[in-house]
Amino acid sequence: MLKVKTGFILREVSETFIVLAVGERVKEFNGMITINETGAYLWKILEKGATAEDLVSALIEEYGIDKELAVKDVDAFVNKMKGAGLLE
Repeated sequence: MLKVKTGFILREVSETFIVLAVGERVKEFNGMITINETGAYLWKILEKGATAEDLVSALIEEYGIDKELAVKDVDAFVNKMKGAGLLE
C-alpha cells in the first residue's frame, strides 16, 4: 500500500500543481515539486492510500489509456515520489 506521508500537501497555483511540505516536514524537505494534472490526479488517490494496481486502474478509467502506458506512467510517478521521500 502506498500513501502520501503526513505533512505534504498539494496546491494548484495558476494551473500548476505544487507539492509542499508543511509543519515538521519542512525540516526534512525544503522546497517544492511541481507535477502535472495526471500526477495531481494520482496524488489525490495516494492521499487515501492505494496500491500501484489501483493507480493503474484509475488512469485507465480516467484517461482511457492502455494498460502498458498506465503501468509505465504509474511506475515513473511512484518512483519520483518515493525518490523525493513523499510516500510511505
